[in-house]
Amino acid sequence: MGLNKENILLVDDDIHILELIQRHLQSLNYHTYKAVSVIEAIEILKDKSIDLLITDLKMPGVDGLELVKYVSEHYPDIPKLVVTGYPSIDGALEAMKSGVMDYLTKPFTKEELRKAVIKSFKLKPKKKLLKDPLKRDEAVSYGEMIGKSEAIKKVTDVIERVKNNKATVFITGESGTGKELVARSIHYMGKFARAPFIAVNCGAIPENLLEAELFGYTKGAFTGANDNRNGFFQAANNGTLFLDEIGNASLATQLRLLRVLQEKEVTRVGSQKVEKVDVRVIAATNIDLKELINKGKFREDLYYRLTVVQIHVPPLRERIEDVSLLTEKFLFKYGVEYKDRLIKISPEALQVLERYSWPGNIRELENVIQRAVIMCDKEIEIKDLPEHIKYQIDFPKEDRLFTLKEIEKKHILKVLAATNNNKSQAAKILQIDRKTLSEKLK
Repeated sequence: MGLNKENILLVDDDIHILELIQRHLQSLNYHTYKAVSVIEAIEILKDKSIDLLITDLKMPGVDGLELVKYVSEHYPDIPKLVVTGYPSIDGALEAMKSGVMDYLTKPFTKEELRKAVIKSFKLKPKKKLLKDPLKRDEAVSYGEMIGKSEAIKKVTDVIERVKNNKATVFITGESGTGKELVARSIHYMGKFARAPFIAVNCGAIPENLLEAELFGYTKGAFTGANDNRNGFFQAANNGTLFLDEIGNASLATQLRLLRVLQEKEVTRVGSQKVEKVDVRVIAATNIDLKELINKGKFREDLYYRLTVVQIHVPPLRERIEDVSLLTEKFLFKYGVEYKDRLIKISPEALQVLERYSWPGNIRELENVIQRAVIMCDKEIEIKDLPEHIKYQIDFPKEDRLFTLKEIEKKHILKVLAATNNNKSQAAKILQIDRKTLSEKLK
């Protein structure tokens, strides 16, 4: 009888148990790979096609449950079978919750192992679909903003108070949190919505051109100024000017901006003529302006002019309950754009999204969903998500110094596992004779 097509990965720090399970499985015509630690198991998973994971739970360093969680997200199609000599109800429940197909307590018979392996191959977790993304509760939308968390409700409460007046608003928050969306909500949810809204990224305009772009210029004011031209302030007259990354403005530009806020008038570059403007200014930054003030890179008087009303946009990690709503929004957007249909997401994949800390905030979430929609078939599953947001094992750093005997033992077990316990081949790799190897194994 030939070998079955299934490849089984065995993980246990006890080499004798590994050999026993391997002999049982080989007699059942399965092909096996062995690892004596979680880190070795992960290396095998990267290089080999594995159809079933059988792992011990109690292992030094990183335990088997960590491996089960890792495999559940990085290799979701691989069924998992746990064997342990330390049975407990809590351990069994946690293992099952992490995606384990079956649970064997040592010692077990060859027949018990055979039945557990067959059961693990047959059992597949049932997938449930999320509700239709179109059936979103309208109460969680505010302009282009979406969220039901207390953190985002605080933001919308302030917007409600400032949307119908032209007080200067200062928005802070990490990159990717949606500061421009907040600015747009202030403008478009209020009574000035029909007036212009102009967004300017101060960090994207060269410093020597920023003044001319903001305030306009006259013909001949500088090389290349062939005509009179309005600036962003003139373009936004009677409406809203959003100045993003305001901390990048030069001190000279800051001084002119201060005059605009104080006097409600601008002067074009190269002109002496003063022009009255009626503009609501909303500024934003992801850096600490007070720190720039201390370094002499930002005017303190301008800071207080800009911060009449302050809004802090919370990072996504502080509003995790909004991840599902934002995910539905992006699923609709990119599902229609790329697939001409609505795309759904599995509950398991959504759990991964809700657990991740999102250092890139909403912008990073949107990029992940955009990529996943492209990569998926009918619904987004864990396999469609990027590796870095899935479960990661925090391997302990080996800071302590090991004895030569400990290092030797670890290396011998590693070589034996790599050679499928072929002692002759292992002895050859270790450059010792088989008798010496046998003595060391004792």
